[in-house]
Amino acid sequence: MFERLFGDRHVDPAIAGRVPPGQYLTEKFPVLHYGSVPKVDLATWDLKVYGEVDNPITLSWDELKALPRKQVTTDIHCVTRWSKLDTHWEGVAIQTILELAQVRPAATHVVGHAEQGYTANLPLSVLDDDDVLLADTFEGAPLEPDHGYPLRLIVPKRYFWKGPKWIRGLELLTRDMLGFWERYGYSNDADPWKEERFSE
Repeated sequence: MFERLFGDRHVDPAIAGRVPPGQYLTEKFPVLHYGSVPKVDLATWDLKVYGEVDNPITLSWDELKALPRKQVTTDIHCVTRWSKLDTHWEGVAIQTILELAQVRPAATHVVGHAEQGYTANLPLSVLDDDDVLLADTFEGAPLEPDHGYPLRLIVPKRYFWKGPKWIRGLELLTRDMLGFWERYGYSNDADPWKEERFSE
C-alpha cells in the first residue's frame, strides 16, 4: 500500500544508516495534516514570540523576510512511516528568532501555535538546534499551501508532526504542555530513531 500511495522503495544498503527503523523511503512529498488548508493574507499575517521572553515580538511578513536567511539540507521523517532524504529548505534560523525575543533562563519548553488551533510542543533544547528552521521555501520555491504556506517549523530530529505547518506563534514556557497530537496519544518525544510514535 505504501508503494502505491507514496512511491516508496526498499532502502539501499548504502543509505540505510540514514533511515530510522520502520521507515520507507519516498521520492514524493505526501500531504498529511489535520483540518483544511487555511487561506492566508500576507498583509495581515504575523508571527508572535511570547511567554518566558524579555522582548516579546510580533513580526509582519515583511519583517520576517528581512531577517538573515539560512538554508538547510536535511532528511525528514513522518510518523506514518515515510522518510524523504536530502530535502532543501530556506528560511530564518530559529536562533535568530530566539535571540530577538531574548529568551529567559527559566524557559525550558516551547509550544508552536499554528492556524486552526494546532499546537506542537518541544523542549527548548531540541528547538534550539542548528538545523531547526522557520521555513518559507522548499526546494527553491515558496511553500505550497498543502505544505504550510507561508511558514512552517522544521525540526529534522523529530517526527514531522513536531514541526507545525502554517505556524503563527512560539510560546516559551517554564514547563511542558502537551500539543495537539500528544493529547491524542502520540509520543511526547517523537524521536524517529527510537520509533517513539505513540505514548506508552
